[in-house]
Amino acid sequence: MSIWFNKSLKLADLETTGAGTMSEFLDMQFVELGDDYIKMKMPVDHRTKQPYGLLHGGASCALAETAASLASQLVLDPKKFICVGIEINANHIQSARDGFVTAITRPLHLGATTHVWDIKIYDDKEKLICISRLTLAILNKAF
Repeated sequence: MSIWFNKSLKLADLETTGAGTMSEFLDMQFVELGDDYIKMKMPVDHRTKQPYGLLHGGASCALAETAASLASQLVLDPKKFICVGIEINANHIQSARDGFVTAITRPLHLGATTHVWDIKIYDDKEKLICISRLTLAILNKAF
C-alpha cells in the first residue's frame, strides 16, 4: 500500500518539482517512484566533484536531502503541512569519479511532528557510496 498522500501520484508528477532550485542546477532527476520509496539520480561531474576529482560529500548530502525532503512532503497533505529538515548525517563509504549516483530513500519513522528517512546512495556499478539519514520537522502550513 502506498504511503503517499496522493494515491494516484505518478513519477511524471514530480518532474518539475525542483525547477529553479539547487536540484535543477545539479541536474538531479527522478528515476523511480515506489509505494514507499523514491529514487533520484545525479551526475558526477564538474558541479558535484571536489578538487581531487571525487564526488563531493556535500553533493551527496544535497541529493540525500532533496530525495528525502520531497518524499516527506509527498506523505503530507500539502494544504495543511510543510516539512523542513532539522538534521542530516552522512557516512561516506566510497566515492565516485564519474557517471551517476542514485539515491534511494525510504521512511524509518512517519510521525505527526517528525519524519525520519533512510537514504542510500549507489554508483553506476551499484556500489554503496553513502548512507544518510534525514530528520524533518512537520509544521502546520499557517505557521
